[in-house]
Amino acid sequence: MTMIETRDGTRLRTKTLGEGRPVVLIHGWPLSADSWDPVMIALAPGGYRAIAYDRRGFGRSDQPPTGYDYDTFTDDLADVMQATGATQDVALVGFSMGGGEIARYMSRHGGRGVTQAVLVSSVVPFLLQTDDNPKGVPEKTIEEMTDGMTSDFRKFFTGFFKQFYGVGLLQHPVSDEELQWAWNTAMQAGQYATLQSAAAFAYTDFRPDLPHLTVPTLVIHGTADATVPIEATGRAVAAQVPSADLVEYEGEPHGVFATQTQRLAEDILSFLDGEKIEGRQGMIDAMTADTLAIGTL
Repeated sequence: MTMIETRDGTRLRTKTLGEGRPVVLIHGWPLSADSWDPVMIALAPGGYRAIAYDRRGFGRSDQPPTGYDYDTFTDDLADVMQATGATQDVALVGFSMGGGEIARYMSRHGGRGVTQAVLVSSVVPFLLQTDDNPKGVPEKTIEEMTDGMTSDFRKFFTGFFKQFYGVGLLQHPVSDEELQWAWNTAMQAGQYATLQSAAAFAYTDFRPDLPHLTVPTLVIHGTADATVPIEATGRAVAAQVPSADLVEYEGEPHGVFATQTQRLAEDILSFLDGEKIEGRQGMIDAMTADTLAIGTL
């Protein structure tokens, strides 16, 4: 484990595995870089140097009083890339909230050094339901999340992770231990950082960033994702980004890094190696694309 100091003095816990072409993995809310461990282990033997870090406020990184916005998060990403020497032929892989850093990096930093991108269960391009984004998450739902985290922070995440992993009365796609790990990891984060970051991914509109996403991009999203609906996110990216290929994980929830660990690692590896991925790829059918374009532009 290495602590990297960003331009504003915030220390970010960073870890690497393997040697070769750099692949920077950005974790989701409210977890840490450890959520990428199985993928890092798969990447290392394939000739890649996997790099993951805890976002400010989360995991073992510092919890500063400021900086919980996507411009700052993206500048943190740029600092990590520079400090680890990931400056050329870089692949960026972002889960959920982490997809936002990728989109903003491509616009704010001109995509410097990046040649491929992977968006997994990503919040890009816009999560909030608005008149021009009708398939997004209603603001009432976001407000209820905020109220839950404010009134009983620890209890809120017990229920949240069941939806996150698709746990119900008749289905339990992850172990109790996975649920416990997720809860424990969320408790490493500061409450303030967690609340501020939730507002950032809920209200940040990445649609202006999309035209800058010009590198080959793999979009992976579960069709049963109740946390980040695929219609407003994964399918919208596929409809609006010519360089994007969409692979839908049928019936899968948000946390595919745990429910489809092997498949996810294999799909990312295949994409990095320049192979086509089995599944629903490329631009979705014209009728759906037209509908999404009207609703999200």
